[in-house]
Amino acid sequence: MQRKTDVKKKRTGLVCGRFQVFHNDHLKYVLEAGKRCDHLIVGITSPDPSMSPAESADENRGKKSSNPCTYYERMQMVKRALKGAGFSDEEFDIVPFPIGRPELIRYYVPEDITCYITIYDAWGESKKERLEELGYEVQVLWHVSPEEKGISASEIRKAIASGGEWKHLVPAEVYEYMVQYGIDKRIYGMNKK
Repeated sequence: MQRKTDVKKKRTGLVCGRFQVFHNDHLKYVLEAGKRCDHLIVGITSPDPSMSPAESADENRGKKSSNPCTYYERMQMVKRALKGAGFSDEEFDIVPFPIGRPELIRYYVPEDITCYITIYDAWGESKKERLEELGYEVQVLWHVSPEEKGISASEIRKAIASGGEWKHLVPAEVYEYMVQYGIDKRIYGMNKK
């Protein structure tokens, strides 16, 4: 996927996600938001276990098996995928985004941004409500049912853990990074414990 820049852009925008692992539908989401702003902040949620309390809207978010990659690894995946899609260094930043501790968000991102989100389930609705309660402008890029969602990171982790095919589900830069640094082997090994 390559970035298209034919839409008139406005100001700073934000996308957020756990990105455990960053896949092709994540990239589609980021590219769509990137068309709408001059500068994009990519917020990585659940940057560490202390920022990942249990969530009733998504009970799997805090499980160790759902969070095999460190913040740094996810940041590298996102950075490499965005560069591969045509973003320059000046067009984006990547920051921790503690959606599980919303009172801390203002320490990581400006207050005058537009938050671009997608909604597939109760967790998406919860994120939207939290951001709006904090006073952020929120634009929903798309709202579809879980059945229409497409790729999910949990499916990719399951494919890796079972020795299945997953290369076609992630940007080439993400696949290369994960294999180069043995992240795929770690995920595979987590399933064997």
